[in-house]
Amino acid sequence: MSTPSPELKTAGLLPFATPAAGASRHQDLEIKDAQVIFDAVWRNLEQDYGREQLRFPKEIILLGGAPGAGKGTNTGFIIKARGLTCEPIVVSTLLDSAEAKQIKDAGHMVGDREVMRLLFRKLIEPAYRDGVILDGFPRTQVQVECLKLLVDRMHALRREFYHTALRMHFRHPTIHIMVLFVDEKTSVERQLKRGLDIRAHNDEVRRTGLGELLEERVTDYDLELAKRRYRIFKEQTWDALQSLREIFHYHLVNAQGQISDVEQNILRELQYQSSLELDPRTHDLLRTIPVANDIVIHARQELVKRLDEYAFENAELLSKVVDFIARKVMPIVLRHAISGVASVNTEDAVLDDPLALAILIDVFSERGYHATVDLHRIEVPDTFDAATGKITCRIKKVYRLSIRFEGSEIRRG
Repeated sequence: MSTPSPELKTAGLLPFATPAAGASRHQDLEIKDAQVIFDAVWRNLEQDYGREQLRFPKEIILLGGAPGAGKGTNTGFIIKARGLTCEPIVVSTLLDSAEAKQIKDAGHMVGDREVMRLLFRKLIEPAYRDGVILDGFPRTQVQVECLKLLVDRMHALRREFYHTALRMHFRHPTIHIMVLFVDEKTSVERQLKRGLDIRAHNDEVRRTGLGELLEERVTDYDLELAKRRYRIFKEQTWDALQSLREIFHYHLVNAQGQISDVEQNILRELQYQSSLELDPRTHDLLRTIPVANDIVIHARQELVKRLDEYAFENAELLSKVVDFIARKVMPIVLRHAISGVASVNTEDAVLDDPLALAILIDVFSERGYHATVDLHRIEVPDTFDAATGKITCRIKKVYRLSIRFEGSEIRRG
């Protein structure tokens, strides 16, 4: 779980205060309201679809951020980074009724019950089974509590169906909270610029008849409404998202800079971690296999140590392997200097010693090559008994070496 870096703190990118202790009573009421809302929505969901069809996404990325933080801009990049195949669920587009539009134009938010009803029904659509990005959820404390209740129910469904044929439809859920942070000045500037860009685009569409008109938001043209949207985010959505950081995987991304910089910040936050994403049972089964990053940290030092040990403790065998490489392998490798790939078949007895194979691979590694060795046992007819017709075979061992390295690029004019 990621925590804010010292750089973000010292740069003044964490200005929002945590809720005061006196707010606990209000939060208790919100939790009770959330339970009532969730129970009603879930009950209708079960009645309309049945429990076996309540199949929610394996991975849910909750993408939050102030207006103008770049959620829409960066969604495509996040989808690619996570290997998702579906479009994001933009919560604001779920609420497209005339009443909801009027509320949003005034800088307010639509009621939680309607948000949860529409969202839950959207999440169980088959297109989102592997994973989905939720843009703009949760925005209130009630929605936060409903999310917690949903994840609890997803775990319960997994336990219920784990020993049935439906188990793969109820996978261990992974929840990410990703917050793109920008300060108020940047947020307001981006909102107003977006309004100007959209208005210019729409004017061009009306003039030429080419293209499609984009939605014009009232808040994108009014300085005070833009500031108000940011304050609402700060006072409601920020606290709602912060309350989840101790429960789910939390990522705070500095979205103030250029798009390329923001993308790198996102990549660093979303680096794969098996312990966070695999089902606990799967992770426990795999944990005895070391992670590649762990074994390569000191790989060079370990290689040097092994070669020195060969020189001190198995000097004669090391000498034979080096001689074999120089006489029989390198002439072939040199002929493949352009392609960077050489294959060598040999029956040389020096490789019959398993340690010799290890030495050969280490010697090539030290010299900058990637070497692999496969042993093939081939039955070769050796004797024939005319009386019985029995054929006796001997086993011929053929070592197949593959040597790879960076080849030469030929320029053709």
